[in-house]
Amino acid sequence: MTSGGPSDETEEDFVGYRRPPRTTRFTKGKSGNPAGRPRGRHREAPYQSVLGRMVTIREGGRTRRVTAAEAFLLQLAKRGVEGDGAAARASLSLIEDARLRQVALSPLHIVWKSVAPGSVTSALEPLRMARTLDPYRTTARVVLEPWLVEAALARLPQPLTPADQQVIVKATRTPHKVRWPAWWSEHP
Repeated sequence: MTSGGPSDETEEDFVGYRRPPRTTRFTKGKSGNPAGRPRGRHREAPYQSVLGRMVTIREGGRTRRVTAAEAFLLQLAKRGVEGDGAAARASLSLIEDARLRQVALSPLHIVWKSVAPGSVTSALEPLRMARTLDPYRTTARVVLEPWLVEAALARLPQPLTPADQQVIVKATRTPHKVRWPAWWSEHP
């Protein structure tokens, strides 16, 4: 084929590098990939062998052995409870899938959690105003979020005593992130 002038050959008939003659391009019964796909190339991932292994986890100071799948689900649920939205959605989805696959209904266990009258701790966590430091302990400590401390300090009509300031610093989750007012004397 010449450049610039008319030609008798069309673009498809051109023979050259990586363009064999048209008559031999696709012969009947011959594979375009004679070696084929190598054996074992597209096997399934070994989820069962990995997730079925036993691992050691620590909960509340005690260690116990569980499968890797159970440890993964516990970690996912823990992150979901701590406020990770994606982990919460994933764990809820897994719970719903397990509930749908469950053949026989197991007995329902209801856990009652008593709250002292006037206690607002149970309301602060869903509102993301406070966080439980170790939710798996029976004597877990609840701490306030820095933004809430800042907002509350901005609304105070008068400065707090140094004793009250110490209590607030100890009750704040990350006191070094709080922008303390100018009158504040108990800096962390």
